[in-house]
Amino acid sequence: MNGGTVLPLVGRPDRIQRVATNLIEIAAVSKVYDTSQRGRHVALSEISFDVAEGQFVSILGPSGCGKSTLLYIVGGFVDATSGSVRVSGAPVTGPGPDRGPVFQEFALFPWKTVLGNVMYGPLQQGLSRTQAATRARELLGLVHLTKYESFYPKELSGGMKQRVALARTLAYQPKILLMDEPFGALDALTRKHLQNELLEIWERDRKTVMFVTHSVEEAVFLSDRIFVMTNSPGRIRKVFDVALPRPRVRAELLVDRRYQEMVVAIEKLMDEQEPELS
Repeated sequence: MNGGTVLPLVGRPDRIQRVATNLIEIAAVSKVYDTSQRGRHVALSEISFDVAEGQFVSILGPSGCGKSTLLYIVGGFVDATSGSVRVSGAPVTGPGPDRGPVFQEFALFPWKTVLGNVMYGPLQQGLSRTQAATRARELLGLVHLTKYESFYPKELSGGMKQRVALARTLAYQPKILLMDEPFGALDALTRKHLQNELLEIWERDRKTVMFVTHSVEEAVFLSDRIFVMTNSPGRIRKVFDVALPRPRVRAELLVDRRYQEMVVAIEKLMDEQEPELS
């Protein structure tokens, strides 16, 4: 699984391609739970793939297929039963500041203001309050919450809370964003706005992103690659390379035949009954 991945070079007409190193290497990862009620439960089976530095990849699959479990293993929150995960060539043995989680639950500190929540990470890293506030305010501007910095989480809508959660994760400058259905609980319009904002941030920083979702349209709109998983036990069923131009403009993609065909192809795959695996 080692080596480089050839990616197109955007905005450089003098060169055709560059070699991107693999930032995340997942090799034969399986996860088995021993449960009191059902005995041995295989959540993941022999998952292997790499993610190149700066790529945006989505993990797509039915409920219960192990998408979130895989993300937690990469984050170091859950141990794999077998196999290995490496980040920047080093084995993952636990959580680290190089991997920033963004979950569906906002997990904000209710006693801190919006600004205080975003400042938390930089302060823990040793920045002065002035430096932390400067970084936090820059990120709040990026997620369009500048005028809400003195609000408390209970005073915010769901979409605003998720913006704060994203800014808080970005504030300690991880190399990788691990996003577990971050927009799943939001209404359709807010979800679209946050997808657009996430892509704006990604275009600016080109962080590596692993994004778990149930939405085919969301995965195609956001991603460079999509890993479609089987029913439990989760395996990689098919990988789609999303060869759509960036920056992505939703109105243009909706009438782009390539976008339409990929959405239909993945929807059909998701609708198919998974065959029994011996």
